[in-house]
Amino acid sequence: MNQTTLSMVLYFAVFFGIMYFLMIRPQQKQAKQRKALLSSLRAKDRVITAGGIYGKITKVKDNSVMLLIADKVEIEVAKSGIVSVENRDVVVEKDKKNDKVKLDKDENEVSAES
Repeated sequence: MNQTTLSMVLYFAVFFGIMYFLMIRPQQKQAKQRKALLSSLRAKDRVITAGGIYGKITKVKDNSVMLLIADKVEIEVAKSGIVSVENRDVVVEKDKKNDKVKLDKDENEVSAES
């Protein structure tokens, strides 16, 4: 291999390395977070759908959830249609020593002390 070929291969390797860290890696991380969000859906979570519908989950099925959007009005929405969880029912405890926030996901009430 001559010097020109070696430098060209090096440039391509650096280019693909940069592309990986700027495009592919963040996309993989985002897909992992989305999968974790959808798998952690549970009853009483308030969610927003892709269509902009706000509701509270009443029942979680394999590929869909039942949303309560008004009194006595429930709709079935595909899990992939859930965009975000508006507020999750968790207990927030602030550690006095380290000023860290501890989330207890087993509880169904929100309490925060300032």
